[in-house]
Amino acid sequence: MAHDKNVSPVGWYVASYLLRFIEIADDFNDDPEHRFTAWENTVIVRASSLEEAYDRVVAIANSETAPYKGGSQGVPVRWVFEGISMLLPIYEELEVGAEIFWQEHKGTKLKNIRKWVKG
Repeated sequence: MAHDKNVSPVGWYVASYLLRFIEIADDFNDDPEHRFTAWENTVIVRASSLEEAYDRVVAIANSETAPYKGGSQGVPVRWVFEGISMLLPIYEELEVGAEIFWQEHKGTKLKNIRKWVKG
């Protein structure tokens, strides 16, 4: 029997989500051309399904969006949850060397592959 590729047989999922930093009173917060600092955070969650994992990641991300006073001026700021950018099942038990996700790159030039490598 084939296993559903969207379900983790070990109950773990890896996800990345995007947060955007704003000054609450800034008039440009909804301007698609305005530049912002953004963080992409990657987490693992235990869940029985992809849908449950999604909900858990959303809850984690939303827990980081409370307004606060930033900098020496005490400017009202906050992180805005923009959404999940990746959500994948983990197929192996978590241990040293376990593969938690992979990505295939077909037809890629060697010179471009070597550019991805960090020194």
